[in-house]
Amino acid sequence: MQETERQSEERSWETAKTLAEALPYIQVYDRETVVIKYGGHAMGESAVAKQFAADVVLLKLMGVNPVVVHGGGPQISAMLDKAGVKSAFVDGLRVTDKDTMQVAEMVLSGAVNKEIAHWITVAGKEADVRGVGLSGKDAGLLTVERTRRNKRDPDSMIEHEVDLGFVGEPTKVDPKLIKGLIASETEDWVPVIAPIGVAEDGLTYNVNADTVAGAIAGSLGAKRMLLLTDVAGVKGADGEIIRQMNLDDAQGLIDTGVANGGMIPKLETAMAAVGAGVEAVVILDGRRPHAMLVELFTEFGAGTLVKAK
Repeated sequence: MQETERQSEERSWETAKTLAEALPYIQVYDRETVVIKYGGHAMGESAVAKQFAADVVLLKLMGVNPVVVHGGGPQISAMLDKAGVKSAFVDGLRVTDKDTMQVAEMVLSGAVNKEIAHWITVAGKEADVRGVGLSGKDAGLLTVERTRRNKRDPDSMIEHEVDLGFVGEPTKVDPKLIKGLIASETEDWVPVIAPIGVAEDGLTYNVNADTVAGAIAGSLGAKRMLLLTDVAGVKGADGEIIRQMNLDDAQGLIDTGVANGGMIPKLETAMAAVGAGVEAVVILDGRRPHAMLVELFTEFGAGTLVKAK
């Protein structure tokens, strides 16, 4: 037997062994819902996007019901730059006027949303797994209200409200459409949702994708929510990744300042989702190939798991 043939045979046996070892974890997630927040700069790389889509299809074929909620901040910024529109940010939230909102909706509900849904459909072609592009405006999925933020003036120490424009917070999720898609007994649909919502007055708002993912995961009673980010997980005071924590631990990291910057809203999203009924939330590095599969179907997982107790 040639060396290359022998190596191929050994890889085949290793693959079979890996699948066998994954069986207990596959059974845990059989017919369970997993909400995946997909975002970060890696989302704009086609090779990474295709690999992500293939992993989502694999989840579906392994009996999981994946629901994808995506961001698109870098893509919105690129389009605004092309249009010569400058953006301002307050506490990480983009101040969104009427023109910016139109661009945000065009990018999120249009280009980004349809591309992700398309790659899932391409990856699932042989098994007829199809991505379905949606936004919070479809079928009354996401009702929001205008986000209100207070900021303290460093000189006078007086707080004043900051107008973020068309930036919203979820007040109600109607998951009927999503449940209908994932419950189909004849088709394999994968909902792909853009973080756009509508207020009671009919106005359209841009919503933080992490927040939308948490709200949708809670409404679906998801077994897991995966927050795919640009970091390996949540680091402790010693700089090491924390593999598992409860809600008190997460709050303690925020209160002591160990968690800072962009990790604070991610922990707050995780805590809110668990409080809303999600069994656990995992913050993990979406840039690493197959990170979702490692998290769900191996003993040690990937990233940081946040649960109630």
